[in-house]
Amino acid sequence: MYFFHRFPSENFIDLTMYQFGRRECYPGYKTNFASHQHYVFHYIFSGKGILHVEENGSMLAFPVEQGQGFLLYPEYRSTYQADTDDPWHYAWVEFDGFKARELVKKTGLKVNQPVYTGADVSEMNRMVDALNYIVNNPSNPHMELIAYLYLFMNGLIQSSISRNQNTWDGVQDFYVQEAIKYIQRNYWKDISIQDIADHCNIHRSYLGRIFKSNRNLTPQEFLIKCRLDMACELLKTTNSSIGEISATVGYPNQLNFSRAFKREIGQSPQQWRK
Repeated sequence: MYFFHRFPSENFIDLTMYQFGRRECYPGYKTNFASHQHYVFHYIFSGKGILHVEENGSMLAFPVEQGQGFLLYPEYRSTYQADTDDPWHYAWVEFDGFKARELVKKTGLKVNQPVYTGADVSEMNRMVDALNYIVNNPSNPHMELIAYLYLFMNGLIQSSISRNQNTWDGVQDFYVQEAIKYIQRNYWKDISIQDIADHCNIHRSYLGRIFKSNRNLTPQEFLIKCRLDMACELLKTTNSSIGEISATVGYPNQLNFSRAFKREIGQSPQQWRK
């Protein structure tokens, strides 16, 4: 599925759209290597792929997956390709205007750090809702769609994990995001901080320092949070025993699980389930 809609951009100055649309890609779908005249943001609803951006003669590669997005900058050449096994489905909006550069800067995204990851789920949902509204209602009044573009930009700024992190270089942010993805995919296993650092190919002390600076949590605290968040979900939605849930989220010892749960949540698993 693919469709897009052009927007009469000349009627608005501070912030406007040029086109927007949605695409469900076939496996391996790849765009032409080219530059754009305006900013283009893509949000990934499902699947994954890879973005390539040329900067100062170097080609940078960024894996992007469901729940993330990426921003293309004017005049920088890029290409992006859907995964061959799990191709992505995304929506996009092309925008610009006198205020666009200032607003984009507030997101913390850069040419060499173009991947969006949401840190605030509620704000990210507002951003996605606004983007969906624009894409799904192309015939609505132009002023209304511009209002939703402002809501989209506000959600993008407020939810971005890189917000107000403009002094970070792209390498540090890349390592933190790789660590987060590794934890989210493997939290139920018996993994250590050294395993995470080895996956990122960096020293564990360096990982701890940049992770704490970016997320205000240590990698170990983030790992525990992922495990207990899933435990809460299972306690709420299943009839599994405490022991079964404990093992499912990475605590083979139920006593250790109950202690960690009470320390972080303030109640025992049994009390929380009631």
